[in-house]
Amino acid sequence: MSDLPPQDHPRPQSLTDLFVSFTLLALQGFGGVLAIVQRELVEKKRWMTREEFIEDWAVAQIMPGPNVVNLGLMIGGRYFGFKGAMVALAGLLTAPLALVLMLALLYAHYAGQPGVAGALRGMGAVAAGLIGATGLKLIGALQKNVLGPRACAALGIACFIAVALLRLPLLYVLVGLGAVACLLAYQGLKPVQP
Repeated sequence: MSDLPPQDHPRPQSLTDLFVSFTLLALQGFGGVLAIVQRELVEKKRWMTREEFIEDWAVAQIMPGPNVVNLGLMIGGRYFGFKGAMVALAGLLTAPLALVLMLALLYAHYAGQPGVAGALRGMGAVAAGLIGATGLKLIGALQKNVLGPRACAALGIACFIAVALLRLPLLYVLVGLGAVACLLAYQGLKPVQP
């Protein structure tokens, strides 16, 4: 993971730009933000390349707390230091917090309606589709990954089998497959001895 992006890399213009961008991200990606964050930060704003996004998202996933909050802290800190990290955090949390409080009041009032339960199930299916589509978009970036696409696919399939089919606890799968992935990456990064 590089400390600073290249100079020709677009970047947030100000702390206000950072705050507004992360507020809009948080409001767009309600309930599942991977697809939205990738599209906004990589494709639209171009603050990151696909490879940088994958690297930073991987780090954000292993840190405690919500992935997008961790990513926001990293990006804010990268461009504006501690102040930028706090502004990105505020952008991610302020408007969604107000919205969640309002939705909680509405849900308490309308929870008994069958249409509400159906709408929530439908939103879950849409979120799953968005995550799948984002994964497909990011497959091309695996060509530059030290593990290569085959090893990444094998690890992904093993993770799916362990979590979805065998119902192993996510912590065990993360530690086990994470250790395997780290060892394989370490082997791939070791310089060749003459």
